[in-house]
Amino acid sequence: MFDQPTGPTILGFNVILIGTFLAFIAAGAMVLAIYAAITVKDPMAKRVKTLTARRDHLKAGIVGTSRKRQSLIRKNDTTDKMGEFLGAFKMLQDSQLREIEQKLAQAGIRNKEWAVAVVFARLVAPIVLGALAAAVIYWIDYFPEWSSFKRFMGFAAAVGLGYKGPDIFIKNMITKRTDAVRKGLPDALDLLVICAEAGLTVDAAFERVSRELGRAYPELGEEFSLTSIELSFLTERRMAFENLAYRVALDAVKGVVTTMIQTERYGTPLASALRVLSAEFRNDRMMRAEEKAARLPAIMTVPLILFILPVLFVVILGPAACSIADAFHGDGPSGPSG
Repeated sequence: MFDQPTGPTILGFNVILIGTFLAFIAAGAMVLAIYAAITVKDPMAKRVKTLTARRDHLKAGIVGTSRKRQSLIRKNDTTDKMGEFLGAFKMLQDSQLREIEQKLAQAGIRNKEWAVAVVFARLVAPIVLGALAAAVIYWIDYFPEWSSFKRFMGFAAAVGLGYKGPDIFIKNMITKRTDAVRKGLPDALDLLVICAEAGLTVDAAFERVSRELGRAYPELGEEFSLTSIELSFLTERRMAFENLAYRVALDAVKGVVTTMIQTERYGTPLASALRVLSAEFRNDRMMRAEEKAARLPAIMTVPLILFILPVLFVVILGPAACSIADAFHGDGPSGPSG
């Protein structure tokens, strides 16, 4: 057993150790912030590469030979080996792969072969994290004060985190991308209305809107660019709109897709329908902002009680307490000598 470091303590915790740990975290955060500020990447480069690959793929699928189409299919030796390993144990299911492929598309990952990597991570991560937790908890005995139940719960938590970790990571990416698309959708619909009233076709309108919003909302601009490319190359324009709803996990986008499909089928005015949708989306965005503002007092109650009020009490009552303590300390040793 290691000797416990001596020094001032608060609630049983060593003050010097906690201060050193917090200083280390602050230094790491500062280095990370400086690195993020220096290495700012232009999102347009990755977006142009993705769009070019999708255009070449669609073009090869329509006018190219089978050999050319096969040459454009990107192979990944790592994922191929993972697929062979999982296939040997009958662990790959078509429905499971399709579900993961849709989640990856909603997260902005276009490579479908990474679905195999997600299934492989579900298999390997619990084993790795479980073995690491077992080594730390049982073999090294890093927590000797833990009971048997706590040790088992720690081991089970590590295994569960390894299994659900890939899904949590992908879900987090989907949430961030969906929020980014939701923020720019009303502005995109307004620009689509302007383009439709100006006489542009649907594919040209999508391409124009993607160029205008590419800097402010790169995620939405990328989706609109892909839709424009698919409208130009796919045999059925309906498939392009359905692919847009497939790639974005947002009900508002599904409403836009339904409107576009009905407009294409029945020839209804596009500008008026998009204008109504844009007004509805703006009202929804305002309602969400008002809801967050209404929740703010309840959310601030706990930080106010835990962090702000104690500091306020220390600032107000601290000088008085110090004065009283000094007065009692001064009266103690002084007094009439016998």
